[in-house]
Amino acid sequence: MQTLIDIGANLTHDSFDHDRDAVLERAFNAGVARMIVTGADLNGSAQALALAQAHPRVLFATSGVHPHYANEYRAETGVALAKLAEADEVVAIGEMGLDYFRNLSSHVEQEYAFDSQLQIAAETVKPVFLHQRDAHQEFVAILKNHLSSLNGGVAHCFTGTKDQMYAYLDMGFYIGITGWICDERRGRDLQQAVAGLPLDRVLLETDAPYLLPRDLSKAQKQQIDGRRCEPALLPHVLKATAAYMNVDIASLAEQATANTKRLFRL
Repeated sequence: MQTLIDIGANLTHDSFDHDRDAVLERAFNAGVARMIVTGADLNGSAQALALAQAHPRVLFATSGVHPHYANEYRAETGVALAKLAEADEVVAIGEMGLDYFRNLSSHVEQEYAFDSQLQIAAETVKPVFLHQRDAHQEFVAILKNHLSSLNGGVAHCFTGTKDQMYAYLDMGFYIGITGWICDERRGRDLQQAVAGLPLDRVLLETDAPYLLPRDLSKAQKQQIDGRRCEPALLPHVLKATAAYMNVDIASLAEQATANTKRLFRL
């Protein structure tokens, strides 16, 4: 059994409220030894930290505001995020970035929140946990303004093209792979891109409870709540990623874990 780290699990989501301990147990039994709990807004980031503190050295947290919630971002939000990031359990700033697909916040609001959080990452000397959808050019332009002061990061839940992947690699970022790679409808760009992804730059995640792999068997769905994704499915993401990268599963598991420890200083 491989010892894996899920770099992105939304374990504060209310779908886990009734069985969170069982979800953690299933993850451990599947070989997922540690998980990073994603903070998507100020309240969620505080909850992620509290959950990490309740499970020391097993759960960790990020502190940030997702672009969907950028319309809630104020100067005092940044101060509060930075305060949360003082905790050792907070290993990255984010989930931050731009999402021009849903546009739940205006572009101006998203760009302000993104720019502010990149400054916080530089000041706290922590890596960035990045989100981008349908905003690649604008996203890269903002990142380049801060690149010299950043301390690494990951393109979380990467779903883009090979060219976009190389752009992030050239900026020094890691690439986070989720169950999107298992999607025969939408995952083709990602499947093609990871064929050129260096082993020393890949990270693995579930983005639970989102992105339930579409190719799960009926038996696999019966082992979990089949309506949602959870960290116990990370080995499934590992297997699919190894196949499209054309590498050995054990080698990918070992390298992804080493990469995660290096980036997040675990």
